Amino acid sequence: MKKTNIALIIGIIVVVGIALFALKNNRSEARSSADKTTQENMSVQNKPAEKVQVFLFHSTKRCATCIAIGKLAGETVSEFFQSELRDGKIEFREINIDLPENKELAQKFKATGSALYLNAITAGANNISQDTKVWQLTSNETQFKSYLKDKLNNYFGK
Repeated sequence: MKKTNIALIIGIIVVVGIALFALKNNRSEARSSADKTTQENMSVQNKPAEKVQVFLFHSTKRCATCIAIGKLAGETVSEFFQSELRDGKIEFREINIDLPENKELAQKFKATGSALYLNAITAGANNISQDTKVWQLTSNETQFKSYLKDKLNNYFGK
């Protein structure tokens, strides 16, 4: 090979190496920024919720799993959160998104189909999240209830 070809190859390798190094540093800075945001969100979430809404959104036609999630979530709330229910600190509802009277609530939660949403209201602010893990737990009632109970207890700082 000629000396000019070797110099060109070395030059390309150096440029690619510098570009990869710069890209890695940018990703680290972005990750660090995302970690700070996550930590801030966690500190808000670590404060006990004033109220928790457990809403199962569904359409008029429902599958067996969607029905099971509603049943198990309702049972979990009524079995383990009697005092919170009595004090109005927890609310469980099944909401049909096909009904006109539920459109506004479905939009607030960004619910478009069958899904379990939890809203931990802390310092007057909504902290809405969709829980997708419950779909995997419907075949084991004990696991489902334990999972949801622990998650709700965490919202209340228990």
